[in-house]
Amino acid sequence: MVTDSTSSSHAAVDQALSELAEGEKRWAAIPLAERARLLRRMRDLTGTHAQEWVTAALGIKGLDPESPLAGEEWISGPYVLAIALSALAESLDALAAGRSPLEGATFGAAGDHVTVQVLPMSIFDKLLLNGYSAEVWLERGVSSAAARVNAGLGQKEPERTQGIAAVLGAGNIFSIAPLDVLYQLIADNRVVALKLNPITDPLLPVLEKVLAPLIELGALRILTGGAEVGGYLVQHPSVTQVHMTGSAATHDAIVWGPGTDGIERKLHGTPLLDKPISSELGGVSPTLVLPGRWSAADLTFQAEHIATQRLHNGGYNCVAAQAVVVSADWDQKDRFLAELEKAIANAPARPAYYPGSDERVAVARVNYPAAENLGASGERVLVTGLDPAGREPLLNTEYFAPVLGVVELPGTGAEFARAAAEFANEKCVGTLGVNIVAHPATLGELGTDFDGVIESLRYGTVAINAWTAVAYLTPTASWGAFPGHTIDDVQSGIGVVHNALLIDRVQRTVVRGPFRPAPRSIVNREFTLAPKPPWFVTNKTAGQTGRLLAEFAVAPSWSRLPAIFASALRG
Repeated sequence: MVTDSTSSSHAAVDQALSELAEGEKRWAAIPLAERARLLRRMRDLTGTHAQEWVTAALGIKGLDPESPLAGEEWISGPYVLAIALSALAESLDALAAGRSPLEGATFGAAGDHVTVQVLPMSIFDKLLLNGYSAEVWLERGVSSAAARVNAGLGQKEPERTQGIAAVLGAGNIFSIAPLDVLYQLIADNRVVALKLNPITDPLLPVLEKVLAPLIELGALRILTGGAEVGGYLVQHPSVTQVHMTGSAATHDAIVWGPGTDGIERKLHGTPLLDKPISSELGGVSPTLVLPGRWSAADLTFQAEHIATQRLHNGGYNCVAAQAVVVSADWDQKDRFLAELEKAIANAPARPAYYPGSDERVAVARVNYPAAENLGASGERVLVTGLDPAGREPLLNTEYFAPVLGVVELPGTGAEFARAAAEFANEKCVGTLGVNIVAHPATLGELGTDFDGVIESLRYGTVAINAWTAVAYLTPTASWGAFPGHTIDDVQSGIGVVHNALLIDRVQRTVVRGPFRPAPRSIVNREFTLAPKPPWFVTNKTAGQTGRLLAEFAVAPSWSRLPAIFASALRG
């Protein structure tokens, strides 16, 4: 039955798409230099409305504005959008001047892949993210010369637009939707109809202000509503491409249809959706802990690191670590697991804001009745003793909740590293991200064997002594699943986003970070100045540091650095 409400929402979609059809003509006529100016206007507006953004985000998530956890919203919201807008504008400047966005890039090699250094990109990167680096790996067979020539994607011929994209926004990290809009607009040269996740509806007023230049141009329309609105939008004949962030189940409902009809369509290979779809979905995102000789401080720090990988944003991240793989033969295993349990138990309390979280935690408890219930009210679940040879629900289901499992595999050295990588590839659902934690001495001992381990991992982001989310926060990095998935086996999605250098034929991003924070890093000759990262759930000054970083991202200045360093060092 079609209700008045349904008719009204359909009319709103029809109107938005009609306006976008006209907006596409205006977007096609705008030269590259003007497009870059539009992006910088939005960066400035991000700064103007950053506090409003964060206040709305904290309200949605039920967080105290004075809590250090507020830093998560500053960093994963205004900060990352502002630096992405700047990076994309620089790529457009290069193209407008007849240069490749990769002119002056540092190329390297990893096995038979050409790599591009994407972090650090500036002196400010070297100072603010000292000790961190990232490189994009190109697909096999792509040379550095070809990469330079082909960089630019849809902006190489800006007048040749590609129609209207429907973007279904995420409900967990609030920069995802605007960043996905930017990727469609710049990399694919499409105007965009953005349908917000209902969780994020309170952010509509601030997003309309930040993205006003695109809205005024007619290159963007923002819609609200539930699944029915999203379904009507993606099936609309005016839409040429769909992009979504969410779960594999949601992807399948869009592509094949819901319920038993959808199952039948998938079985017979007859999708309901008749247009291309790209997606960023989740998975288990394992963390592989390589055995070595760690100090007591190392054990504590890395336990907090892994607790952060699971508990940041309450566990509602597509790249939240859900399984920790350790060596059964590591003589420090028990001490490490004790530290991990303590870190999970003592992490700051927060509301379970994401719909269905409590139910998913309850399912985990049913599946694992012997699990530890941690936190002030037992809201976090730690499962040990997972059977590496069995079909464990925790390895085949993305809980999207504060649930973490531990798997033990035999072996040490290169034998364990290879076995852990094979386990991650074969037993853990999803290919979005995998983390590796290893002492520098262990990495030195493994040598080229470790290079082979990295190359063998089938993940869109591999992070060594860092969390894969660092790639999300690096706009010049690529973000997405490992290539090769299809609509009938989507895993963690199809395609990439971010990629502000507009690199063609990307395979993955590899991130590296320091094993220890400063000043212990200096004492142990690791030579990095990075303190405890502000995204750690245990960082005491994350709220202030996050706000200072967001302000810096909008208006970089040497004069802003001392305050950032002072706050970060107190974390």
